[in-house]
Amino acid sequence: MARVCDICGKRPITGWNPQSVGMNRKRALRRWLPNLQPLTVTTDGKVTKVKACSRCRRTAQKV
Repeated sequence: MARVCDICGKRPITGWNPQSVGMNRKRALRRWLPNLQPLTVTTDGKVTKVKACSRCRRTAQKV
């Protein structure tokens, strides 16, 4: 089950975790995951379930 938005293709990004102060100077990689929510979409008269990020859900409500 991929963590990718079915509408815009947004996917997890990786980067360095923010540094804490003090003696802890280790750099640690982490992943930021998209906020995916289930969404029911009607296309060509068929009802399908897709995984959409929160921005795509808001845009879909306007249409």
